[in-house]
Amino acid sequence: MKPPPFTYHAPRDLPAALRTLAEVGGKVLAGGQSLIPMLNMRLAAPGHVVDINRVAGLDGIEVSRAGVTVGALARHADVERAGAHPLLTWALKLVAHPAIRNRGTVVGSLVHADPAAELPAVLAVLGGHVRVARWDCGRVTFREIPAAEFFVGPMESAVGPGELAVSAFFPALEEGSGAAFHEVSRRHGDYALAGACAVVGVAGARVACIGVGGGPVVIDVGGDLSSAAARVRDAVDPDDDIHASAAYRRHLVGVLAERALRDAAREGAAARGA
Repeated sequence: MKPPPFTYHAPRDLPAALRTLAEVGGKVLAGGQSLIPMLNMRLAAPGHVVDINRVAGLDGIEVSRAGVTVGALARHADVERAGAHPLLTWALKLVAHPAIRNRGTVVGSLVHADPAAELPAVLAVLGGHVRVARWDCGRVTFREIPAAEFFVGPMESAVGPGELAVSAFFPALEEGSGAAFHEVSRRHGDYALAGACAVVGVAGARVACIGVGGGPVVIDVGGDLSSAAARVRDAVDPDDDIHASAAYRRHLVGVLAERALRDAAREGAAARGA
């Protein structure tokens, strides 16, 4: 398999990358673990590819009391090893295989917006945001897109033409909160048939589900965890496909949500010394 012809660009700083995107558009190459297979299978045929791997300053992992900011070139494996956020670390261990995690990027996964991907669910359940940049009237400008608005549909994010996602912010868990992520896939490393991540705190609980909608499905389950599985099943709208029926996915995600909530509640209780 070979990709369709395209013009390759390799800017060395952020303004140059943004000017290129403003002038020619095209696809951004960071980790390439989603883009390259799509090119080789002719599922994407951009006229231009803008490789940002030489752009300095985009590979940072910044930790503060408020949360973790992950740069556009920070690799899955590096963020996992940093262990800066418990839910993010848990989710990254579920992503594909080590070879993919060594090259793939956290921000790239968010922009790719696969409905079965783990990282969009983490951003959504935490209420994080993605920072994007563009070239506007001779200068670099930025805007922040909250997770609730970022995932527009299957394989579609809110990053506009000429824009580059430069970082993602994952808010820290509140004190005394716990988090967990569970999923089921046909083979280890495959995309999940369904999955659920949960955050449980003193004020209540939230779940984000994958594989059962056009993007991460977030459900606020409040403080009553006993009815959470039923509420999750009622909130999702999976499709039938060659891998599983909609009914099976709906049942499965309820079970996984219940497990994630149980484990998150246990972690929260331990953090509070309860």
